[in-house]
Amino acid sequence: MSTAKKFAGQTAIYGISTVVSKVLSFILTPIYTKAYVPKVYGIFTTMFSWVSILNPLLAFGMETTFFRYLNKTEDKKQEVYDNAFATVLTLSLVFLLFALPFVGNIATGISIGNSNTHADYMLYVRYFIAVLVLDGIAVIPFAKMRADGRPGRYGILKFINVAIFVSCNLTFIYVFPFILKRNYWGATFISSWFRPGWVGYVFLSNFISSALTLLMVLPELLTFKFKFNWVLLKQMMMYSWPIMVANISYSLNENVDKLLLGKLLPAKESDTAVGIYSGCAKISLFLSIFVQAFRLGAEPFFFSHSKNKNAGQTYARIMDYFVIAVCVIFVALIANIELLKYFVNNHSYWVGLGVVPPLVFGYVSLGIYMNLSVWYRLSDQTQYGLYISGIGAVLTVVLNVIFIPKYSYMASAWISLAAYASMMVLSYIWGQKNYPIPYNIKKNIAYIVASIILVYLSFTIFKRNIFLGNALLLLFAGTAFYLERKSLVAILKG
Repeated sequence: MSTAKKFAGQTAIYGISTVVSKVLSFILTPIYTKAYVPKVYGIFTTMFSWVSILNPLLAFGMETTFFRYLNKTEDKKQEVYDNAFATVLTLSLVFLLFALPFVGNIATGISIGNSNTHADYMLYVRYFIAVLVLDGIAVIPFAKMRADGRPGRYGILKFINVAIFVSCNLTFIYVFPFILKRNYWGATFISSWFRPGWVGYVFLSNFISSALTLLMVLPELLTFKFKFNWVLLKQMMMYSWPIMVANISYSLNENVDKLLLGKLLPAKESDTAVGIYSGCAKISLFLSIFVQAFRLGAEPFFFSHSKNKNAGQTYARIMDYFVIAVCVIFVALIANIELLKYFVNNHSYWVGLGVVPPLVFGYVSLGIYMNLSVWYRLSDQTQYGLYISGIGAVLTVVLNVIFIPKYSYMASAWISLAAYASMMVLSYIWGQKNYPIPYNIKKNIAYIVASIILVYLSFTIFKRNIFLGNALLLLFAGTAFYLERKSLVAILKG
């Protein structure tokens, strides 16, 4: 049990830093939804969706590969780092050289609605080309912090990154307009270039925070040496490219619905629909905080623990508590949706609250899939990650194309759930055939089904009544604690 306790401790450290950073970032959601009408927020969402899809291309799956080969070739740690960083650096610079000449074409291709000019979109694209390159170069240095067991430094730098981003946003949205309105010192200079209400300042803020963050990881960058092990690099590339494709497919699952909403709906309503859908979807991201914290702690832990003879039992036990945790959070979010809707601080967005339950359960499925995916990473069968996420991406694209014109963003929410649930099931089936892990499948399914029933009662039958919803939450959490009390006590004593 001490192993599970150690894992919980590592995840808690990453979780605290992730929660603090996300809370800062989440502060911006009510600010954005208050400052920008849905059609403007739709532009914001579209740009960040494209960045999320392209990020995995530049990272090339090298973050996971880095952890795998640190444990697989323990006598070549410096060479593993050099190879991983050089790969990402090269891809980032190549992307920069090829993207800059086509800024105008890219701007034309990604624009939605009719509320922004082509010149604006060209500026947005330039900002995000720079952000993609800067963030890409920082991927392996941040992975090195995790591999070196330095979650404190990792968390502090991530926190500073978000703090800079939030501060810049607040300056552009509130401080500069306040100075102009009161005609304080500097107002003349600011008025010569400032555009009140321009969404491009969000993207400029992202560029500033990424640039400063890259400077902060300079100590890790300076450990890079221009000495490569070409044989090892070939092995790493072969392991990595299926992960890269899988990560791109995952990003498509996360973002292509928003992009297709912008293209498949009539121009007069597309940007508004994207804005409403994206604003309400932010509520579901409360669960993604836990999933992300789990991934940050789990990835290095799973690889380092893989040689232990009881590794399978440990992974199964971690899955048990993960399922319980995400199911409790699922019920809690829906039980309190009448409070959480004020997080999207604009009544014009609330018409889309129906997307929240399927989106949150989609994150439950995604989190379980991430947990299950340990089998193909540890067995060097990363092509299965490509297959699974590829199937999810195909489902997402095809079903959205079919159903968006008739059902708009509600179709996108349910399709997102269907894609992640399919990936979860496929990973379990293939994993048990190729790398069996003794999961307590009946118990896990029981918790999942119970949470779905309670969410249905809370959201549909009880009409989002906050008191009845929280009564169901207490019943569920109390029952789970009672059933698992012996194991929890054993972990605390371990």
